[in-house]
Amino acid sequence: MGIEYYPKERVFKLDSRNSTYMIGVLDKEGFLGHIYYGKRIDDYELSYLLRTEDYPYLPSINQRERVSILDRLPIEYSTQGIGDYRESCLNIQSEDGTSACELFYLEHNIYPGKKPISGLPSSFGSEEDCMSLELICMDPVLSIEVILHYTVYEDTDVITRSVVIRNVGKGTKYLDKVLSICCDFEGMDYDVITLHGSWGRERHIQRRKIGYGKYSSSSIRGESSHQDHPFMAVLSHEANEDYGEVFGFNLIYSGNFIAEVEGTQFGNVRFTMGINPENFRWKLAEGECFTAPEVVMVYSDKGVSKMTHNFHDFYRKHLIRSKYLNRKRPILINNWEATYFDFNTDKLLAIAREASKLGIEMLVMDDGWFGNRNDDNCSLGDWFVNEDKIQGGLGKLVEKINELGMEFGIWFEPEMISPDSELYREHPDWAIQIQGRTPALSR
Repeated sequence: MGIEYYPKERVFKLDSRNSTYMIGVLDKEGFLGHIYYGKRIDDYELSYLLRTEDYPYLPSINQRERVSILDRLPIEYSTQGIGDYRESCLNIQSEDGTSACELFYLEHNIYPGKKPISGLPSSFGSEEDCMSLELICMDPVLSIEVILHYTVYEDTDVITRSVVIRNVGKGTKYLDKVLSICCDFEGMDYDVITLHGSWGRERHIQRRKIGYGKYSSSSIRGESSHQDHPFMAVLSHEANEDYGEVFGFNLIYSGNFIAEVEGTQFGNVRFTMGINPENFRWKLAEGECFTAPEVVMVYSDKGVSKMTHNFHDFYRKHLIRSKYLNRKRPILINNWEATYFDFNTDKLLAIAREASKLGIEMLVMDDGWFGNRNDDNCSLGDWFVNEDKIQGGLGKLVEKINELGMEFGIWFEPEMISPDSELYREHPDWAIQIQGRTPALSR
């Protein structure tokens, strides 16, 4: 069993092949506490790690020190405005303008397999591959239901997390921040790895020691970007490629994101990750729900290399759906550097004939085949063939390429549009822009 619930101890234990993740229900009020994440263990009674028997105890015992208590507990999913002044995951504004949310455990579901995440890319698995847990929590003042989703993939040694926020009460609420994960670490003797770069030189590894205060990696470009990557690893100081503990986190999301570690006043570390709250606000009407993206968690006790292998194995088996997943890619030639925009059918066929003699298996026709695209300043969005260049049409060109025993590929850039294009002139309202301001164009 990948997930067990121990009702007497009120503890949830999630086991992948080599890791264990534990959550506890605390206090009569029903706070959810993070107990343990690390190397797989058999014991399930580790609630002493929550330090709830140390002063100032729990709110039900010592209400006078409620803020002190909530600001030190390892909370499973942190919320804003209740006294936990570390980084929060959830900030909700109600119609009266107040911003506070406090979650209490109601019930749970454990089931084989994994439900798809509506409207978002996410991992998948059969009932034989994985097991899932839903922790259903409630803010009784806001009438907001929060469902914390966990899935354990024992075969690839991975645990995933995601969150659903549902307005089950009256009136509209506004979500100003919805992160996907909170994970507290005992002590502060850790480093953090993030991935940074720029165009053509992405994913440079940066490693630094965690200290007091916050360190984040993020993007507000509307995409995860070439500058920063929605990945962060927390690892022991001595960890290297083949030795030491590593906790890897990856957000399956291509939009604005933030990943953050915080060294707290008591010498512990809080990790959070999710949609970047900058410029984020979601109107949540009665009965509506909002789903946050999925985070993939990997624990390694054999350094960075094992973490990397686990991510790769998991994504190949449980994320990529392409029919090309296990197919050998063809050797191809691209005409761009040979011709740039200046080409026609004859030039492309000449390249293909020479390439086929060398055993090259595919010709990819690059930029310039569409609209009036003769330079870099126009026609993106006009995805119709320029028959002055491709004489006889695209179908005829493909046939001739195939006759040489080669496959045919084509370049296009669906996310881009040129202001100098037929499409933009017909539908300027389709482009994201602010009326009266010069659009922020980018190649």
